[in-house]
Amino acid sequence: MTHFVLVAGTWLGAWAWDEVADGLRAAGDEAHPLTLTGLAEKRGIPAGQHTHVQDIVAEVERLDLRDVVLVGHSYAGVPVGQAAELIGDRLRGVVYVDANIPVDGESFLDGWPSEQVRKSIDEHDGFWPPLDADEYAGQGLTDEQIARFATDGTPHPGATLTEPAVLSGSLGDLPSTYVKCLLDGEEPPPSVAELLRGERWELVNLDTGHWPMFSRPAELARILHESGTAR
Repeated sequence: MTHFVLVAGTWLGAWAWDEVADGLRAAGDEAHPLTLTGLAEKRGIPAGQHTHVQDIVAEVERLDLRDVVLVGHSYAGVPVGQAAELIGDRLRGVVYVDANIPVDGESFLDGWPSEQVRKSIDEHDGFWPPLDADEYAGQGLTDEQIARFATDGTPHPGATLTEPAVLSGSLGDLPSTYVKCLLDGEEPPPSVAELLRGERWELVNLDTGHWPMFSRPAELARILHESGTAR
């Protein structure tokens, strides 16, 4: 049995995975959606990026999970990739869902034009607030789903976005699947494209937007299930 630890990106908690988790369980897998420190029901607790890495490792160890597939969406790919190194032989694989990946010595905000994000964090007491509703347009979301970002999304701790990642080895050594959501751009980031040339990484395209756990939950659950059975 594959155990999926599901970690959503900025502003989201475990609640974002409800439909995907149901699909995985229906397929015979175990699903463990995880809320990172400082978000959703853990809002208000100070957190840096390494706090989030430890959140993931601690959840795997607390539940004594084996045959683990770590799933990181968007920002969460950064702590998930680091945690994957730390759980040893518990790991079956990693799935990055339209995600950033960790680069040793670099933060989530490094490597792309992030001045506006940094400014927003400074203006909101160290937190990055959820986007305005119109900024979710063109991503395959319904009006109701977009509204839920406003009601259930929480400001994201800025330190998690600015602390550098720490890797001891190469992500290319870990069996990994990258899910590229095509409405958010047709090509993976250059750092991902390089890893996809290796033997242990595979690319899966999904014709939807950046938040497929809302826009295409059944299809995403199928992709995750297949990634687990293929390892």
